Amino acid sequence: MRATSASLALLALLVAGCAGNQSGQPQAGDTRFIAGDGKMQIFAAADRKPAPAVEGPTLEGPPVSLAQHKGKVVVLNFWASWCGPCRAEAPVLKDVAAKTKASGVEFVGVDFKDRKADAIAFERTEQTGYPSIFDQPGKVALAFQGTVPPAAIPSTLIIDKQGRVAARALGAVKYNDLMSAVTKVRDE
Repeated sequence: MRATSASLALLALLVAGCAGNQSGQPQAGDTRFIAGDGKMQIFAAADRKPAPAVEGPTLEGPPVSLAQHKGKVVVLNFWASWCGPCRAEAPVLKDVAAKTKASGVEFVGVDFKDRKADAIAFERTEQTGYPSIFDQPGKVALAFQGTVPPAAIPSTLIIDKQGRVAARALGAVKYNDLMSAVTKVRDE
């Protein structure tokens, strides 16, 4: 019975979302995940809070920060190579990033609680076309506490041109939801 309960807990974790621990890998019984449906929640302009300062080393390039993209819409995606839903949404993010780049939308990934070699391999395989901050300790995610639970991955935020959190999705995003939300925030 105990083995069955542990198996069910692990299955629920894999289906509902991902969570990390100090080693960067999910473990059976780890319940620090937030189940999300990937739907974009757009916040009214009057209710938007400023995004915290975000900066850090990227997996393979120069450091990146939100400040570098001041005046632009930025899509910030929290992911990890060991996260199944993160892998599933990667082509969606890549496609929307490519289709919106010419209109001034920037994408930045945040690789969360991961092994650097695994994250680099994931990024090379997916060829996202945008940089990812290597955030093994989870400091960037913690900066968004209150907006995104620190262990909720995948999670996606849209930062408006004024540097405020305009939208969020917990869970793997769907193409139409992400494209619609990015377009709406971009056109404000």
